[in-house]
Amino acid sequence: MNYEEARVYLDNVAKYGSVLGLESIRTLLERLGNPQNDLRFIHLAGTNGKGSVLAFLSTILKEAGYRVGRYCSPTLFAYRERIQVNEEYIEKEAYARLTTRIRGEADRLEQEGITLTAFEIETALAFLYFKEKMCDIVVLETGMGGDQDATNVVTTTMLEVITAISLDHLGVLGNNLKEIAACKAGIIKEGTTLVTLQQKPDAMEVLLQTACERRCRIRVMDESEIRDVRFGFDFQSFSYKKEENLVISLLGTYQIQNAALAVEAVHALREMGFDISEEALRQGMRHTVWRGRFTLLRKEPLIFMDGAHNEDAALCLRKTIEQYFKGRKLCYITGVFQDKEYEKIIRIMAPYARKVTVIETPGNPRALKKELYCQAWEPYVQDVRCADSIKEAVRDNLDAAEKEDIILAFGSLSFLGEFEKAVKIEGDKK
Repeated sequence: MNYEEARVYLDNVAKYGSVLGLESIRTLLERLGNPQNDLRFIHLAGTNGKGSVLAFLSTILKEAGYRVGRYCSPTLFAYRERIQVNEEYIEKEAYARLTTRIRGEADRLEQEGITLTAFEIETALAFLYFKEKMCDIVVLETGMGGDQDATNVVTTTMLEVITAISLDHLGVLGNNLKEIAACKAGIIKEGTTLVTLQQKPDAMEVLLQTACERRCRIRVMDESEIRDVRFGFDFQSFSYKKEENLVISLLGTYQIQNAALAVEAVHALREMGFDISEEALRQGMRHTVWRGRFTLLRKEPLIFMDGAHNEDAALCLRKTIEQYFKGRKLCYITGVFQDKEYEKIIRIMAPYARKVTVIETPGNPRALKKELYCQAWEPYVQDVRCADSIKEAVRDNLDAAEKEDIILAFGSLSFLGEFEKAVKIEGDKK
């Protein structure tokens, strides 16, 4: 297969959906020679913030001179973005070649009654690629949950990082915070180091108990040690413990917490023998890019996008709005999946809305119908309208905007890549 054929193959497999569990991928990896066993991992789980923490750690380790594999999903702008080495996407040739190899095994397994999901195939592909590239360390993000996520097939984890846990994927990962935390805690391996932040009590209890049972060292990011915080549209800075005046390019109040959690993880890695200098930490922090999380796209009018798609993420976004735009009303462009608690998101975000343009996230069967989403907003905001496309939503908001207006797109990560393209296209016409 060439790259285009490999993509078509994975797209066809993806139509069958996802299934949690480790038996199928474990069997596939055995047929492929268990490439994951020759790699070392930093494994990340959590509800919100794990992508940002992954980006910080990957860039810091790269600045320290390590060859770093990065595996994350979903991606916003390019499919190959999900598999990277030192921030360079997997080559199309490598993707096609490794997919062809995996497909041969997948076809044989299908004849034996074992059906693989697209995520399992992609995860196996990533492990093969990282081994081929002789990565020193792989920063690995769970796809969904933890214990039964395909990434949890790894056994050579050095460090687990668990970001903020909240209610998401209810009924799939669990029915309450304790059950969801237990699912996330499933990535914790015997004798490793767990780095986390101060979770809500029910979640914290589960993490500490699991770490204790598995004889793990525990490092908890202490939010009281964060000081000297400065917010801005171009960069932000903070100090944490002995690290003074760290500068980050990621915006949003919540990124300070994510960055401090990454610093705590760096402290743990140093204790393990990783050579991460002060300069590498500083340069890594400054150079980290993670688009789609309160990302500034345009200054006149101000246009931001943020992937707030659950209650806790909406609360974080609201705090950012209060910090950056005190007393001002915003123009929202938003779309969500139907399995999200969108009514809670609306109640959190509505007080800061001047008008709301609702879109239906394209190309996804989980998308909430725009008519239903509009109806949900109408009791809270006077000016609510539906757009037939993301491009139409952007064009209409730009046409009506004054220079001092603020446009904010938020909700499902799945539409933000197309939103950014539409802002560029429509903005260039102005």
